[in-house]
Amino acid sequence: MSERKPGATRVGGGREAVLSAALQNFYKYGYHGTSMRNIATDADMTVASIYHHFESKQEILQEIMVRILSDLMSQTRTALMAADDTPRGQLEALVFAWIVFHANRQTEAFVGSTEVRSLDPEGRRLVVALRDEQERMFREVIDRGAREGQFDTAFPKEATRAVINMGSSVSSWYDSKGDLSPQQLAEMYVTMALGTVQAKGPA
Repeated sequence: MSERKPGATRVGGGREAVLSAALQNFYKYGYHGTSMRNIATDADMTVASIYHHFESKQEILQEIMVRILSDLMSQTRTALMAADDTPRGQLEALVFAWIVFHANRQTEAFVGSTEVRSLDPEGRRLVVALRDEQERMFREVIDRGAREGQFDTAFPKEATRAVINMGSSVSSWYDSKGDLSPQQLAEMYVTMALGTVQAKGPA
Protein backbone atom coordinates (compact mmCIF):
# COMPACT_ATOMS: atom_id res chain seq x y z
CA MET A 1 0.00 0.00 0.00
CA SER A 2 1.42 3.42 -0.93
CA GLU A 3 1.76 6.10 1.71
CA ARG A 4 -0.07 9.39 1.27
CA LYS A 5 1.93 12.52 1.99
CA PRO A 6 1.54 13.99 5.50
CA GLY A 7 -1.16 16.62 5.61
CA ALA A 8 -2.96 15.33 2.52
CA THR A 9 -6.30 15.08 4.27
CA ARG A 10 -9.07 13.18 2.57
CA VAL A 11 -12.53 14.61 2.23
CA GLY A 12 -14.57 14.22 5.40
CA GLY A 13 -11.82 14.78 7.96
CA GLY A 14 -12.05 16.69 11.21
CA ARG A 15 -11.94 16.27 14.96
CA GLU A 16 -15.40 14.71 15.22
CA ALA A 17 -14.59 12.27 12.42
CA VAL A 18 -11.51 11.14 14.34
CA LEU A 19 -13.50 10.61 17.53
CA SER A 20 -16.24 8.71 15.72
CA ALA A 21 -13.78 6.46 13.89
CA ALA A 22 -11.78 5.84 17.06
CA LEU A 23 -14.91 4.95 19.01
CA GLN A 24 -15.94 2.33 16.46
CA ASN A 25 -12.46 0.85 16.36
CA PHE A 26 -12.10 0.75 20.14
CA TYR A 27 -15.47 -1.02 20.30
CA LYS A 28 -14.52 -3.62 17.70
CA TYR A 29 -10.83 -4.19 18.45
CA GLY A 30 -10.14 -2.57 21.81
CA TYR A 31 -7.78 0.33 22.46
CA HIS A 32 -4.62 -1.73 22.19
CA GLY A 33 -5.84 -3.51 19.07
CA THR A 34 -6.47 -0.21 17.28
CA SER A 35 -3.75 1.67 15.43
CA MET A 36 -3.71 5.31 14.40
CA ARG A 37 -3.77 4.03 10.81
CA ASN A 38 -7.04 2.19 11.53
CA ILE A 39 -8.53 5.41 12.87
CA ALA A 40 -7.20 7.47 9.97
CA THR A 41 -8.63 5.08 7.39
CA ASP A 42 -12.10 5.13 8.92
CA ALA A 43 -11.97 8.89 9.50
CA ASP A 44 -11.09 9.36 5.82
CA MET A 45 -7.86 11.23 6.49
CA THR A 46 -4.14 10.63 6.85
CA VAL A 47 -2.42 9.70 10.09
CA ALA A 48 -0.54 12.99 9.92
CA SER A 49 -3.83 14.88 9.76
CA ILE A 50 -5.01 13.27 13.01
CA TYR A 51 -2.07 14.87 14.78
CA HIS A 52 -3.42 18.30 13.84
CA HIS A 53 -6.31 17.51 16.20
CA PHE A 54 -4.86 15.17 18.84
CA GLU A 55 -1.38 14.65 20.21
CA SER A 56 -1.81 10.90 20.69
CA LYS A 57 -4.15 7.93 20.61
CA GLN A 58 -4.27 8.25 24.39
CA GLU A 59 -5.66 11.78 24.12
CA ILE A 60 -8.35 10.51 21.74
CA LEU A 61 -9.38 7.80 24.21
CA GLN A 62 -9.45 10.26 27.09
CA GLU A 63 -11.74 12.68 25.24
CA ILE A 64 -14.07 9.85 24.23
CA MET A 65 -14.26 8.54 27.80
CA VAL A 66 -14.89 11.96 29.34
CA ARG A 67 -17.62 12.71 26.77
CA ILE A 68 -19.36 9.39 27.36
CA LEU A 69 -19.38 9.68 31.13
CA SER A 70 -20.38 13.35 31.04
CA ASP A 71 -23.33 12.55 28.76
CA LEU A 72 -24.36 9.64 30.98
CA MET A 73 -24.20 11.78 34.10
CA SER A 74 -26.21 14.51 32.42
CA GLN A 75 -28.97 12.08 31.49
CA THR A 76 -29.14 10.43 34.90
CA ARG A 77 -29.04 13.78 36.68
CA THR A 78 -31.88 15.10 34.52
CA ALA A 79 -33.91 11.97 35.30
CA LEU A 80 -33.23 12.37 39.01
CA MET A 81 -34.33 16.01 39.02
CA ALA A 82 -37.58 15.12 37.23
CA ALA A 83 -38.44 12.27 39.62
CA ASP A 84 -40.66 12.56 42.66
CA ASP A 85 -38.95 13.23 45.98
CA THR A 86 -39.09 9.68 47.36
CA PRO A 87 -36.04 7.40 47.35
CA ARG A 88 -38.08 4.79 45.49
CA GLY A 89 -39.15 7.22 42.78
CA GLN A 90 -35.63 8.57 42.43
CA LEU A 91 -34.05 5.12 42.18
CA GLU A 92 -36.61 4.10 39.56
CA ALA A 93 -35.77 7.20 37.52
CA LEU A 94 -32.02 6.70 37.83
CA VAL A 95 -32.10 3.04 36.85
CA PHE A 96 -34.46 3.68 33.94
CA ALA A 97 -32.17 6.38 32.51
CA TRP A 98 -29.09 4.25 33.21
CA ILE A 99 -30.41 1.27 31.28
CA VAL A 100 -31.81 3.26 28.37
CA PHE A 101 -28.41 4.92 27.91
CA HIS A 102 -26.55 1.59 27.93
CA ALA A 103 -28.99 0.10 25.42
CA ASN A 104 -29.45 3.09 23.10
CA ARG A 105 -25.78 4.10 23.09
CA GLN A 106 -24.36 0.63 23.33
CA THR A 107 -21.05 1.28 21.57
CA GLU A 108 -20.22 4.29 23.74
CA ALA A 109 -21.38 2.60 26.93
CA PHE A 110 -19.30 -0.50 26.22
CA VAL A 111 -16.13 1.47 25.52
CA GLY A 112 -16.81 3.69 28.53
CA SER A 113 -17.04 0.69 30.86
CA THR A 114 -14.20 -1.43 29.45
CA GLU A 115 -11.40 0.93 28.47
CA VAL A 116 -10.69 2.64 31.79
CA ARG A 117 -7.81 0.18 32.13
CA SER A 118 -6.25 1.58 28.95
CA LEU A 119 -6.03 5.17 30.20
CA ASP A 120 -2.78 6.65 31.42
CA PRO A 121 -2.66 7.77 35.09
CA GLU A 122 -3.84 11.31 34.33
CA GLY A 123 -6.74 10.16 32.17
CA ARG A 124 -7.67 7.48 34.67
CA ARG A 125 -7.88 10.06 37.47
CA LEU A 126 -10.25 12.20 35.40
CA VAL A 127 -12.49 9.31 34.41
CA VAL A 128 -12.52 7.63 37.81
CA ALA A 129 -13.54 10.96 39.36
CA LEU A 130 -16.52 11.10 36.99
CA ARG A 131 -17.42 7.48 37.73
CA ASP A 132 -17.22 8.14 41.46
CA GLU A 133 -19.53 11.13 41.06
CA GLN A 134 -22.00 8.96 39.15
CA GLU A 135 -21.84 6.29 41.84
CA ARG A 136 -22.51 8.92 44.54
CA MET A 137 -25.71 9.88 42.73
CA PHE A 138 -27.01 6.32 43.15
CA ARG A 139 -25.55 5.82 46.62
CA GLU A 140 -27.12 8.96 48.08
CA VAL A 141 -30.56 7.81 46.95
CA ILE A 142 -30.07 4.28 48.27
CA ASP A 143 -28.54 5.51 51.55
CA ARG A 144 -31.50 7.81 52.06
CA GLY A 145 -33.96 5.02 51.32
CA ALA A 146 -32.24 2.78 53.86
CA ARG A 147 -32.18 5.53 56.52
CA GLU A 148 -35.85 6.33 56.02
CA GLY A 149 -36.88 2.68 56.09
CA GLN A 150 -38.06 2.57 52.47
CA PHE A 151 -35.29 0.12 51.54
CA ASP A 152 -34.62 -2.88 53.76
CA THR A 153 -31.09 -3.59 52.54
CA ALA A 154 -28.49 -3.78 55.30
CA PHE A 155 -25.76 -3.20 52.71
CA PRO A 156 -26.51 0.06 50.86
CA LYS A 157 -22.96 0.51 49.58
CA GLU A 158 -22.84 -2.98 48.11
CA ALA A 159 -26.40 -2.66 46.79
CA THR A 160 -25.39 0.54 44.99
CA ARG A 161 -22.53 -1.19 43.22
CA ALA A 162 -24.71 -4.18 42.37
CA VAL A 163 -27.34 -1.95 40.75
CA ILE A 164 -24.72 -0.01 38.77
CA ASN A 165 -22.85 -3.10 37.60
CA MET A 166 -26.06 -4.87 36.69
CA GLY A 167 -26.95 -2.00 34.40
CA SER A 168 -23.45 -1.54 32.96
CA SER A 169 -23.43 -5.11 31.68
CA VAL A 170 -26.32 -4.33 29.31
CA SER A 171 -23.93 -2.80 26.79
CA SER A 172 -22.10 -6.12 26.41
CA TRP A 173 -25.11 -8.21 25.39
CA TYR A 174 -28.14 -6.11 24.43
CA ASP A 175 -29.49 -6.85 20.95
CA SER A 176 -31.44 -3.94 19.46
CA LYS A 177 -33.03 -6.41 17.04
CA GLY A 178 -34.30 -8.60 19.87
CA ASP A 179 -37.66 -8.75 21.57
CA LEU A 180 -37.10 -5.97 24.12
CA SER A 181 -36.96 -2.26 23.43
CA PRO A 182 -34.59 -0.20 25.60
CA GLN A 183 -37.61 1.08 27.53
CA GLN A 184 -38.98 -2.42 28.16
CA LEU A 185 -35.57 -3.58 29.28
CA ALA A 186 -35.29 -0.57 31.57
CA GLU A 187 -38.62 -1.40 33.22
CA MET A 188 -37.35 -4.93 33.95
CA TYR A 189 -34.14 -3.60 35.45
CA VAL A 190 -36.04 -1.11 37.59
CA THR A 191 -37.90 -4.06 39.11
CA MET A 192 -34.64 -5.93 39.70
CA ALA A 193 -33.02 -2.86 41.26
CA LEU A 194 -35.94 -2.42 43.64
CA GLY A 195 -35.52 -6.06 44.60
CA THR A 196 -31.81 -5.55 45.19
CA VAL A 197 -32.42 -2.77 47.72
CA GLN A 198 -35.48 -4.61 49.13
CA ALA A 199 -37.79 -1.68 48.48
CA LYS A 200 -41.03 -1.47 50.42
CA GLY A 201 -44.37 -0.39 49.04
CA PRO A 202 -46.35 -1.08 45.88
CA ALA A 203 -44.59 -1.88 42.61
